[in-house]
Amino acid sequence: MSKKDDRPRPGDRIAPRKPAKVQFASTMLQIEAFVVLFAGLALYGLRDSRYERGLLMLDSTTATWVVVGVLFVVLIVLSRLVGRPGGYLAGSVAQVPVLALGLLLPMMFLVSGIFVILWVVALRLGGRIDAERAAYDAEHPETAPNL
Repeated sequence: MSKKDDRPRPGDRIAPRKPAKVQFASTMLQIEAFVVLFAGLALYGLRDSRYERGLLMLDSTTATWVVVGVLFVVLIVLSRLVGRPGGYLAGSVAQVPVLALGLLLPMMFLVSGIFVILWVVALRLGGRIDAERAAYDAEHPETAPNL
């Protein structure tokens, strides 16, 4: 079977694709959630050390895990909601508490700063890919997905 035989024919039902912007933003929030979890593990491991953890210190292990756990769950939930109205705005707002983790663990300022940049890139690049897909589908309606 040649590659040409795999092409859709006129009249074939083509499943719609998930938008690239949704895929990129969702993936970024999921990865960021696990980075927050690992930061919580680092905070837990440093709880009794003399290492200066940051401007703020949570003396209670429970308080540390509550903060990290809530942020983890929020990021995972938002990763499923990015395609809905207000989802991108909520994901953007969620970047603030992730940056604020730098107050507890200074290295998180750098790590979360990189994630903020990746978040912006994911939104812009995903939007650009979706626009290019829409333009291609408009020019080639015989291969466009059926909505």
